[in-house]
Amino acid sequence: MTELIVAKKGSTTRVFQLAKELGVSSKDVVAKCKAEDIPGITNHMSAVSLGLAVTIKEWFSDSASAVATAVETAAPVDVTKARAKAKKKVKKTPAKKKTATSTKTSASAPVEVEAPPVSEPAVAEPVAPPPAVDVPVEPPVSAPAAEPREVTPVAPTEPVAPAEVEPPAPAPPVEAPAIAAEAPGDETDGDTSDGSNRPEPVMNVPVRPDVITPVGRKLQQPTKTKLAGPKVIRVETPEPVRAPQPRRVAREAMPPGGARTGRGVGGPVPEFGSRDRGGASSRRNKRRSASAGRDTARTSRTAPSGGGQRPFNWREQDLLERERRLNRSAGFLRAARRDSQKRSAPSGIRSLSAAQTGGTIKVEEPITIKNLSAVSGVKVNDMIRFMVKAGHPLTGADTVIDAETATEIMLQYDIELDIIEQKTAEQQIVEQFEDRDMVDEQPRSPVVTILGHVDHGKTTLLDNIRNANVAEGEAGGITQATSAFRVPVKVGDAERTVTFIDTPGHEAFTEMRARGAQVTDVVVLVVAADDGVMPQTVESINHAKAAGVPIVVALNKVDKPEATDTNIQRILGQLAEHELNPVDWGGQTEVIRISALKGEGIQDLLEVLDYQAQLLELSADFGGAGEGTVIESQVEEGRGAVARVLIQQGLLEKGDFVAVGRAFGRVRDIVDDRGRRVKSAGPSTPVAISGINEVPDAGDRFYVVKSLKAAEAASQERKQDERERELATEKVTLDNIFQKLSESGRKELPLIVKADVQGSLETLRTTLSKIGSEEVVVVVKHAAVGGVNESDIALAEASGAIVVAFNVTAPAAARRAAEARKVDVRFYDVIYDLIDDVTRAAEGLLEPEVKLEVLGHAEVKEVFKISKVGAIAGCYVTDGTIERSAQIRVTRGDIVIEKNRKLDQLKRFKDDAKTVNAGQECGMRIDGYDDIKVGDVLECYRTKEVRRTLAGGVAK
Repeated sequence: MTELIVAKKGSTTRVFQLAKELGVSSKDVVAKCKAEDIPGITNHMSAVSLGLAVTIKEWFSDSASAVATAVETAAPVDVTKARAKAKKKVKKTPAKKKTATSTKTSASAPVEVEAPPVSEPAVAEPVAPPPAVDVPVEPPVSAPAAEPREVTPVAPTEPVAPAEVEPPAPAPPVEAPAIAAEAPGDETDGDTSDGSNRPEPVMNVPVRPDVITPVGRKLQQPTKTKLAGPKVIRVETPEPVRAPQPRRVAREAMPPGGARTGRGVGGPVPEFGSRDRGGASSRRNKRRSASAGRDTARTSRTAPSGGGQRPFNWREQDLLERERRLNRSAGFLRAARRDSQKRSAPSGIRSLSAAQTGGTIKVEEPITIKNLSAVSGVKVNDMIRFMVKAGHPLTGADTVIDAETATEIMLQYDIELDIIEQKTAEQQIVEQFEDRDMVDEQPRSPVVTILGHVDHGKTTLLDNIRNANVAEGEAGGITQATSAFRVPVKVGDAERTVTFIDTPGHEAFTEMRARGAQVTDVVVLVVAADDGVMPQTVESINHAKAAGVPIVVALNKVDKPEATDTNIQRILGQLAEHELNPVDWGGQTEVIRISALKGEGIQDLLEVLDYQAQLLELSADFGGAGEGTVIESQVEEGRGAVARVLIQQGLLEKGDFVAVGRAFGRVRDIVDDRGRRVKSAGPSTPVAISGINEVPDAGDRFYVVKSLKAAEAASQERKQDERERELATEKVTLDNIFQKLSESGRKELPLIVKADVQGSLETLRTTLSKIGSEEVVVVVKHAAVGGVNESDIALAEASGAIVVAFNVTAPAAARRAAEARKVDVRFYDVIYDLIDDVTRAAEGLLEPEVKLEVLGHAEVKEVFKISKVGAIAGCYVTDGTIERSAQIRVTRGDIVIEKNRKLDQLKRFKDDAKTVNAGQECGMRIDGYDDIKVGDVLECYRTKEVRRTLAGGVAK
């Protein structure tokens, strides 16, 4: 029995094999490939790929029955002629050889039957050809050659033992029929041309049976398909990683071809670390190596086993491809199993440290050697050894090192250090409020700040708006503190509430004006029509621009005679110079002409402010934790430290824990701007709160926190930072050593400053610190809010300071202590007077300037030497007068050779004289100087001390 060759997907086909299948010669196939410019096809042993084989089959197929899908550039092949030449070649083979090998061919060699070309070859598993099986056949019958028919290759299920077959009876010689397929054997590449016309010999060829059916079950029925490119068999999905399960006992008797492990064949997923996969793979390899096992597996895959139908008809080739793909994978399951074992087992393998691999590590401040060693893997002793070599003092594992030293150590191990800055408690609170969620967002009232130069009518304007008279009660007629008011105003038919902030206009209150501009929504810039734009006006404009808030100009005092049109146009030009172009000039800045004293234009100003507030669409949270800014702070009798705050977000309630700069506490009571006690306050509301431990700075932010502990932590950190800044001293270097030496010789004017509110205290401290020169400096030893007490007197006595009190008094006990200890205490209610007195006191410490007043000159005509007296100069007064007890300067040849000598005696003739005028002769004796020569000029002068000023001038 002949054995059929089953094509293997992806296997190599030779030219002579393809020629046998097509019934043509190898030379015809090679010639056609060369004509089509196909590289690599040179002889009958050249390899042909699967796609090229299909194309060659189309070229050598009948054009009527085949579907032309291949591109053909050369002349088509005459298939009939090519097959005829191949038949002639077969006829030339000796019949004796044909007959002798017929029996052997039928038993061992595979037979290829010519079949119509198909678009895709049959695909089967790559197995070795089965052992030859001899099947008894019927004796050949003399009959015409049958047409070639399709034969389905079937592999036997079990190997059949070879049977004894009697040789067929010799048949009578007949004419050789058309051969359907060539006998197996190596194709001869000799000359096949028909050179001679001699008659062909008649060969004794037995007639073959019509169909030879092999024993066994058929694998599959080949079907004709069209060439459509690669066929997607399936799409592999990633295998899910399941949790480790208890090890299962493998089933003893697994039927051949039964369910396999893995998702691909519907079996259970093997657990991590089990031996099922390795055992199944090794057993599968053993089965593939044995022919009997292979045939059994093939049979079991073809037929259902155990009475059940397999869910998928997987082939052996699919399983092999899956196995190779898993072997080439990155080992996901192995990595997952390793990670699982590492998590479960405490003695797992540790990963490499940063000291071994390098890279970047993160560490939080404060950095200790122990923590740095833990995150980097560098030993503590190695770090300490490096620091000692670098010149650092010997330290321990818990020593805190700076960021620069830590970075230097890590660079030795090629480690980049990412230092995470330690956040303070105050920073954490600020971040919480910056990322706050609105609980109850509603529209809020606008906050309007009044800015301008001193004495331009800011407070008078507010008095007119709120129907009060605050300006008359202010000391000196000027505002010296920041105040906030919540005023209901009527704009049209609607009544609205506006929060006004009044700021001082004096030059010293720059910080107050800056704080007012930072917390406001709209700025009202008050400019006097009779004065124009002044320095503090320009400063207020800059503050508003820095805060990014709109500016409305209120041109006040338009009722005065000086407020002419010419003067008003000049003021508008000054505003335009500072980028405030009036609307009358085509700009965008509203300029409202008002008279705060008579109430003219006030309603127009309020309407413009309401319009600006509507454009801003102001809103705030009326339900969350409160936050805001400290406007002013002071110490009140019976309440202690009081902070006047403006709430900007959230709700402030009685009993809340607050952190206010360096102060903290629990809100004891809340008082509004009219002096009424309230339980809570919302946004845009100015209130005064008490219950804090000390007076905060004006401009500090306040936050409502959850606990008193959090507020205290933020307060302590603020105090520590301020203390460190005060104690910080600048290092002496070669660049500033002369400056330090000169400063060490400067005279100091020590002061102790007490004020009524924190804003005024800050202003005084800043202003007084600026008073001084290169020789004198004003030093504020202590500054606090409240009245002068006995501790202030004691500190002043110890430091030799002067106590200056602004808008506060001293109790009787403090006054008696000051008188007893001879401490100078000064009280002021106007900041001008305080600054002027301190300036004069500082100027008094300056060394007076010495001026020379020249009285006259005298020329020496003769020198008289008198024993026991000395040299007497006989002189002639050339100009001025010579006075006794004046100072003499000796000049010889226009060179001063002696100075600051006192004139001891002055005589005219023999009489003593007080003065000698010009044109007269006199005798002079200089105290302690006798080196006088004829021709010397004696200059008589007098010194005068003049008090100096801090500006470098001379006081009048």
